[in-house]
Amino acid sequence: MGIIKKKDVLYVASLARIKLADGQIEGFTGQLDSILDYIKQLDEVDTESVQPTSHVLPMVNVFRKDDVKPSLPQEKVLENAPGKEGYFFKVPKVIDGAEK
Repeated sequence: MGIIKKKDVLYVASLARIKLADGQIEGFTGQLDSILDYIKQLDEVDTESVQPTSHVLPMVNVFRKDDVKPSLPQEKVLENAPGKEGYFFKVPKVIDGAEK
């Protein structure tokens, strides 16, 4: 057995507020051990020349300039609406689970 013990798994399960069967505790002990072993391998990688970053890919602003343009008239927008009332979309009531 590695660094993770049964009491560690039970502690993490209590923090997560989940109940584990006895058979699951043994399985999670091995899985958590494997995860920590993998992290130990990552610690051995030389990252001295690697710049810290918050994203794998470069982040660029994808917004376009906010130009005012003419929009569709309300009648045209509502042409294909499944339900409408005046100049508004009519949708089923979903609060309290009631439908009409």
